[in-house]
Amino acid sequence: MIEQQIAVPTAAGAMSTFICHPERGGPHPVLLFFMDAPGIREELRDMARRLATVGYYVMLPNLYYRSGVEELGPYMGEANAPVREKMMGLMATLTIDLVMDDADALLAFAATDAAAATGKVGAVGYCMSGRYALSAAARHPGRVAAAASIYGTGLLTDQPDSPHRTAARAKGELYVACAEKDHYVPLETVEPLRQALRESGARAEVELYPGVDHGFAFAERPVYDKPAAERHWERLFALFGRNL
Repeated sequence: MIEQQIAVPTAAGAMSTFICHPERGGPHPVLLFFMDAPGIREELRDMARRLATVGYYVMLPNLYYRSGVEELGPYMGEANAPVREKMMGLMATLTIDLVMDDADALLAFAATDAAAATGKVGAVGYCMSGRYALSAAARHPGRVAAAASIYGTGLLTDQPDSPHRTAARAKGELYVACAEKDHYVPLETVEPLRQALRESGARAEVELYPGVDHGFAFAERPVYDKPAAERHWERLFALFGRNL
């Protein structure tokens, strides 16, 4: 496995990005892996490595680079954790437009690396970044062939750039995983989201994961659920395998 920490140039400055891909068999299809609100940490780098081992060029950018923040430190989801207030403030600095500019910069950088394939790409986002993965599919309908939101927040809002609205522009396959006991994405919003995506004409699946909570795929969280986490890996590998 090849691993690099690259300063990807953007209009707003250098965006530190963890990139990993297999040593052999390239060039490899590009996957944009958007971090969750607690930010870059070894847990996410391990998840990027797992994606890379099956044949992808995985890019995990630090979306908080505009704030000069690299890593926040451990966060287990506690409501009163010292890092939580800082995390919430940083999350509020991001918008879909800003992160889509970052996605453009990532794709531009990948185009300069011989290890990265120039064809179809995929995107995946967790928590706050589910919206960014789906938005990337709408931003680059001819390029992003598959995008996944895993317990993503902000997918169904009253804003013009809400993913349930912009999904109509996406041509790739979309996958949305929802946790049954997610206090950030209440259960009663899942069916309206499914209906909205259906009405948009998007090629999308919304799957409910029964009995699990927000964060179930993160191995270091108390809410980690191994069967559900492995199901999500199965879905991701199949999604990207079909389309990339």
